[in-house]
Amino acid sequence: MNPNLNRLPLYPFERLAALKAGVEPPSDLEHIAMSIGEPRHAPPPFVVEALRQSAHDLGRYPMAPGSNAFRAAAANWLNRRFGLIGGGVDPATMVLPVGGTREGLFAFVQAVVDSSRDPVVLMPNPFYQIYEGAALLANAKPVYMNTWEQNEYLPDLESVGPDIFRRCQLLFICSPGNPTGAVLDADFLERVIALADEFDFIIAADECYSEIYLDEDEPPTGLLEVCQQIGRVDFRRCVVFHSLSKRSSVPGLRAGFVAGDADVMKSFRLYRTYHGCAIPFHTEVAAIAALSDDDHVRQNRAMYREKFDAVLPVLEPVLKVSRPEAAFYLWLQVDDDDEVFTRELFASKNVTALPGSYLARDTESGNPGRHRVRLSLVAPVMQCVDAAERIRDFVTGS
Repeated sequence: MNPNLNRLPLYPFERLAALKAGVEPPSDLEHIAMSIGEPRHAPPPFVVEALRQSAHDLGRYPMAPGSNAFRAAAANWLNRRFGLIGGGVDPATMVLPVGGTREGLFAFVQAVVDSSRDPVVLMPNPFYQIYEGAALLANAKPVYMNTWEQNEYLPDLESVGPDIFRRCQLLFICSPGNPTGAVLDADFLERVIALADEFDFIIAADECYSEIYLDEDEPPTGLLEVCQQIGRVDFRRCVVFHSLSKRSSVPGLRAGFVAGDADVMKSFRLYRTYHGCAIPFHTEVAAIAALSDDDHVRQNRAMYREKFDAVLPVLEPVLKVSRPEAAFYLWLQVDDDDEVFTRELFASKNVTALPGSYLARDTESGNPGRHRVRLSLVAPVMQCVDAAERIRDFVTGS
């Protein structure tokens, strides 16, 4: 067996299941799951219909590079969403389909990292656990950049010394952030690009929450958008990952794409030819329909805004919590140990949250997930309100 498998920590939801084991919550309260970021809004009917009508494509093997139509739809969406002018993203050389960002991010690390050069992979802390797992299995050292409230939840680039940057082969950023909802602005992204140029590493921008933002007039800035603003029209050293799971509420479709630097995409395309994780044709047809429509995405955002508007007034009087810039999480600060809080909340109120420490790692300056709990506002609005009221009553002892 690959010895690096022994380096993998238990996945957060396995740890959560173990934490809840043996606990019997009140039987008169319906369980409300707020731990996992799985969108539960109804999929757009036209996407479902496109999927149904393409069932005949089950008789064909999919292609690793994807169809011309899918790559064009992805490139057109990127150009439209991020205001990329002059063609922006070339669908022939700068786009590849992936089976959702989880699969794509993991595979990308395996293709990018050169394990013979004592590699480092930089990532925010807390983080999406695939970043770390992929780095470990590529025989790289994960290095964590803490994101604290006092730093507006920006990854602490200043904590990384030049020796680590020289070993860095890949730097992950996540904007909007999971679990904080923080958005990296153009100035921060320019700093990261400058560091990539200075130390010769690739930037992997996980932008899967880019379409879930709370101010309709302030969409999050994207990495490719900043590249073009500074004249980096070839997107050198920069790649972005996008998914339809959050944007279009179709997590089961497993459709996304990676786009950016054509040289990097050429190598990743070779890897995927052997990797054997192509997107089925019928999935591509449904994804093209979703990428070609923005109205359902605006409606999706409106539903999340409704949930924040309903839940925050319940929680704010009893917990330290604030409205994030984007994504659909609340990053609660709790007085108790976050594991104790989560277990006792489940035991007394039948609400499942996720301990923040499960999403972060200990560092010399602390663990940004300690005394934090992540709530996912993915359930229907009234269920989110019910959960918030139970949390309020749990905190106040009611």
